[in-house]
Amino acid sequence: MDEGFARTLALVELGLVLPTVLALSWVAAPYGRHRREGFGPSLPVKISWLLMEAPAVVAFAWGFVAAGASTAPAALLLLVAWQTHYVHRSFVYPLRIAGGQGRTSPLLITALGASFNSLNGLANGFAAGAKVGFGQPLLFALGAVLFVAGLGINIHHDNLLLRLRRERVGADYQVPQGGLFRLVSCPNYLGELIEWLGFLAMSQSLASLAFCLYAAANLGPRALSHHRWYKAHFPDYPSRRRALLPFLL
Repeated sequence: MDEGFARTLALVELGLVLPTVLALSWVAAPYGRHRREGFGPSLPVKISWLLMEAPAVVAFAWGFVAAGASTAPAALLLLVAWQTHYVHRSFVYPLRIAGGQGRTSPLLITALGASFNSLNGLANGFAAGAKVGFGQPLLFALGAVLFVAGLGINIHHDNLLLRLRRERVGADYQVPQGGLFRLVSCPNYLGELIEWLGFLAMSQSLASLAFCLYAAANLGPRALSHHRWYKAHFPDYPSRRRALLPFLL
């Protein structure tokens, strides 16, 4: 793997941004509350989540080593930031999903997610492993603050959703409350977008730009789908609550 190949991966990811927005705006990803038949064989949801997210851990490490595994502080901080997010998403979060027995996710979604995370992890791992300095130090510092804040927002609101799932009766969904749920339907997605915006400011690379844009293309339509679902199923759903961006969207 060389710099040219890593750049090609980033460009491929950029090319996926528009198709992803269009596809997810047309049809909601078929898992969770949007789960429906017609998408082929399925896997248990916990196994699906592990297989989908874990490639990001491995691929980033591979790309980092392939680029020379820089020991510069900037490179190591990027490594820690990335792996903190994805180790949690791959190995901690799936074990905490309540009611996983009998729940499934389409194999197609698992395969697509694993493929993207492999591509994205390689590109960003290479960019991080080749980093020898902070670039613009103030931008890096701001990015680190944003990443930590976004990670906290993401995990906190995931915890609120996990608690709600443990408390619900049968298959009935409830309206989440507390924290930024007062303002938006998907604050966990908002936190993740803040994370990757911060990572972009830290990395200052084409690969991190591609991922930040792709994350918005992926999470934005999904947040809108969730928001529409809540409004359709709960007539008294808070009218001032937005889908993803407080007071805006």
